Amino acid sequence: MIYTGPSGLLHSGQSSGTKASNVDDITVFYVTSLEEGNSVSTLDNFMDNLKDLIQNKEPTPHAHAKFSLRKPLMPEDDICYIIPGNPESLKECTFNSTSKTFLVIHGWTVSGLFESWVAKLVSALYKREQEANVIVVDWLYTAQNHYPVAAQNTKMVGEEIARFIDWLEEATNIPLENLHLIGYSLGAHVAGFAGSHASNKVGRITGLDPAGPDFEGEHAHRRLSPDDAHFVDVLHTFTQGSLGFSIGIQQPIGHVDIYPNGGSFQPGCNLQGTLETISKFGLFAINDVPRCSHERSIHLFIDSLVNEQEASMVYRCGSNDMFDRGMCLSCRKNHCNTVGYDISKVRKTRSIKMYTKTRASMPFRVYHYQVKIHFSSKVNRSEMEPSLTVSLIGTKGEVEDLKLTLKEKITTNKTHSFLLVAEKDIGDLLMVKFKWEESTSWSASFMLNMVSSWWSGDNAESEVEVHKIRIRVGETQKKMVFCIKDPHALSLQQEVTFVKCKDEWRKSSKRVNLGNH
Repeated sequence: MIYTGPSGLLHSGQSSGTKASNVDDITVFYVTSLEEGNSVSTLDNFMDNLKDLIQNKEPTPHAHAKFSLRKPLMPEDDICYIIPGNPESLKECTFNSTSKTFLVIHGWTVSGLFESWVAKLVSALYKREQEANVIVVDWLYTAQNHYPVAAQNTKMVGEEIARFIDWLEEATNIPLENLHLIGYSLGAHVAGFAGSHASNKVGRITGLDPAGPDFEGEHAHRRLSPDDAHFVDVLHTFTQGSLGFSIGIQQPIGHVDIYPNGGSFQPGCNLQGTLETISKFGLFAINDVPRCSHERSIHLFIDSLVNEQEASMVYRCGSNDMFDRGMCLSCRKNHCNTVGYDISKVRKTRSIKMYTKTRASMPFRVYHYQVKIHFSSKVNRSEMEPSLTVSLIGTKGEVEDLKLTLKEKITTNKTHSFLLVAEKDIGDLLMVKFKWEESTSWSASFMLNMVSSWWSGDNAESEVEVHKIRIRVGETQKKMVFCIKDPHALSLQQEVTFVKCKDEWRKSSKRVNLGNH
């Protein structure tokens, strides 16, 4: 039996470096998280503060959660705990009842230490909301269990946080609309339980790649759901299907569910290395790989805080396949939004699924283009798999040799739609360069069409032509039509230049002959 966890994996085969334990007579093993090698300074800081915390600010020994109000200048340090039932602790920690309050909730842990992303998120929240209260919820002791045990404890921890929220509301009169819970992995479900058990509904819950194992397919009251806050937004960055197992939950569980790069493997996370590691050592040895994509959800949210002017756009779509064809870049009727902190709070009766592409590193924003090309011919042709390359020239720069991904084989007398992604802003589009290169592989159907064309003598009429190229820009919502610049400079292997058409959208333009196929 295999258990997959948010920061690593539980595996039924023991190996060097694993630890074993019995849970309900089932032996499970887990590997040490990479975060177990947390810096010595973090441990030193913890030990330095331990004496002071025990003396006057440490919560009761039986508490499952502790509430550390961290400070902007010391985002890594737990120097003051708010103790439920003790109003004096609010004063000691300088809690600001007129500002926004964030509860940051971590996920499963093997090391028993905070991971490095916690301090980064605290710092980013303070950068955006200088007067806010950023409270880190520490449930490390309870989370430091075998994954199934930690998952089972999420409701208990959530109920304790709910009691903290109730007390905080009563003691400070804070409007719960200003309370924002941010939970990662198992912490997302903890946030959900906290929201559902609080006496009054909290303003917002953000789920950062909520954990999948033991929660996928469960009823709404057993996981994070839209009922847990006035607004629930979810980022899915490592769902099932990537490697045959799930770390993050795949099903939509919020008001708005965002699936960057399809919600599976994220750019910059070494897929090839992952597969090689699995092949050599088995699943238990790939602890760092799931973390890369799983933790990307956190860094996307941090990016939205610190790069406010470069927020990534997301688009509502029926499926990732449709999005990858460029068919969902419209912003009509709230069909587009932004990733992360500044998301528009759209509430529908059903979850809204949205998609986007990202870069491999921060800032993650890219620019989305739908490219529509109609390949025409007097003779129907199909089963074509050419290599299609596009270069875009704009007022601020250009991007060259972008490959158009074929989601299906090219058929003549049909309009094909493609999604094109540029990693930089090139401004207003002025010119498009297009190139068609023959595939080295020849299918039986394609060969049959070629022979039939030659035998019937209609080879000259089987030339593939392009009338125009239509482009929609997702980020600006501009739609443009491009026509051939020089209809005489045509060659199958030659890069063909298109410029903005002067005629109207539906008028015919010069044809581009791509050659015999």
